[in-house]
Amino acid sequence: MSPKKNNRRTFLKNSVTGTAMIAMGVQGMGFLLESFTTSEKIKTHSFNTGFDQQPLPYAYDALENVIDATTMEIHYSKHAAAYSKNLKDAASAEKIDSNSTLEKLFPEISKYSMKLRNNGGGHYNHEMFWQCMRPKINDNKPEGNLMKLIEKDFGSFTDFKKQFADAGKNRFGSGWAWLCKDQSGSLKIGSTSNQDNPLMNIPSNEINGFPILCLDVWEHAYYLKYQNKRADYIENWWNVVNWEYVQKRYIAV
Repeated sequence: MSPKKNNRRTFLKNSVTGTAMIAMGVQGMGFLLESFTTSEKIKTHSFNTGFDQQPLPYAYDALENVIDATTMEIHYSKHAAAYSKNLKDAASAEKIDSNSTLEKLFPEISKYSMKLRNNGGGHYNHEMFWQCMRPKINDNKPEGNLMKLIEKDFGSFTDFKKQFADAGKNRFGSGWAWLCKDQSGSLKIGSTSNQDNPLMNIPSNEINGFPILCLDVWEHAYYLKYQNKRADYIENWWNVVNWEYVQKRYIAV
């Protein structure tokens, strides 16, 4: 066969193959785009927090024997409601779109006022805190992959509970204890003061990452029932942790 005929046959073969690859490539490109989309989903999540206070997901007395109804009502309708109101006032004064989400605001919160920071954190932290709880369940603990992750990163569920409880008990004054997921997927425990949280770009934060569990250790969260016994409050609180919600937060990012 002459070189010219061979080149022509090769050209036709390559053309047909190329056309087929292009046709297949549409699906391949779709898969590639889907991969990019999946990658984007890793960076974002469905747990976006607006500026309005959401309804409490249970009755005031639903967590009785752990958190009394009076404390829950005052906590939700007075303290938390005030954070939402003051957040919107601060956002309006500082020309911030109140239709945005706090997750977008916190990474640059240090450039705004303390009023915005305190009330934005107070609103976000409480909105998450309510969801982190559910009516009391005996022998309440995580299951499946979440339990495996906890055991991997902390040794055992008992050790995890001790470290988390210590973060809450040892927080001087008012603040929060947190379980966070870092960029590598590992779990970290820490605490923040006042109404700060791990999403904020604050140099003083001892923990950063995506929060999946939080505990309010301000006195107004427990004082009517426990007085100054914060450790007792934390010990009983494990009975109402909503581990299903915690796991959903973990896999959302």
